Amino acid sequence: MKQPDVFTELDLAGRGRYVLKKLPEVTLAFWIMKIAATTLGETAGDLFAQTLKLGYFLTTIALLAVFVVTLVVQLRSRHYNPFFYWTVILSTSMAGTTVSDFMNRDTSYLAAGSTSLGWGPQGLGLGYPTGAAILISLLIAIFIVWKTTGLTFAINDIDTFRGEALFWSAILVSNTLGTSMGDFLSDSSGLGYAGGALLVTALLALLLALKYVPAVPNVLLFWLAFVLTRPLGATAGDFLTKPTAKGGLDLGTLGSSLVLLTVLLGLMAYARAQQRRHERHPVGTAGPGPRAHEAGATRG
Repeated sequence: MKQPDVFTELDLAGRGRYVLKKLPEVTLAFWIMKIAATTLGETAGDLFAQTLKLGYFLTTIALLAVFVVTLVVQLRSRHYNPFFYWTVILSTSMAGTTVSDFMNRDTSYLAAGSTSLGWGPQGLGLGYPTGAAILISLLIAIFIVWKTTGLTFAINDIDTFRGEALFWSAILVSNTLGTSMGDFLSDSSGLGYAGGALLVTALLALLLALKYVPAVPNVLLFWLAFVLTRPLGATAGDFLTKPTAKGGLDLGTLGSSLVLLTVLLGLMAYARAQQRRHERHPVGTAGPGPRAHEAGATRG
């Protein structure tokens, strides 16, 4: 039987076959890229909806269409590609930003003197608590369906089309939920942008400490951290773009988005270079040089 062209990991536990991995390893670099992508999602979503005045309704439809296109590319890919994967993460972050704003906001959130923002309804006006409750319920429903399939929740072990589809459904909802949480902390809680970011950072530090507690499942910690890094990105994005009078740096949505896009593309290129190096010299195979020879001799 012909094996797939690219393998990022061998599954040798019980099934005795190669498994094609299309999702990245969860490392420090993964979380740095996640925060960069979600922060860019916040600034870019606001750029289209507010700065370019397309409005939440039109921008939400357009960005959900972008998400579908990027997701199809990712699902059709035969192996893990950092550019494909992180482009979907970015599209879920941008779509999550405008979906959250459309759900939670109404005309009361518009700038003074403004009566409209783009074509279509200005927002559903549900408010952050109601919007968050709906999104949490939807995320729980996705995980219940996921659980009934018997497929793993661990990102490193997802290797089927159905598992990946469930994964991306959870990602879209979690990024939308994270946006609502970030906006609530920044705008409505009284903490401000810096205070909201510090609170989320403290919660992430707590999750990192719990990683070393054997009784706490790492899969649970991963999904909690995944949700929490989104409000961190949301508060960071607001801090970069909002006026100094509101506690921000007033860099604007366009300038901030361009800087963050440059950073994210650089990280993608680095991840791609790391992947290619891994493909040339996979773990457990003899590569050039004396160390590979010694490793082979040890295994022999």
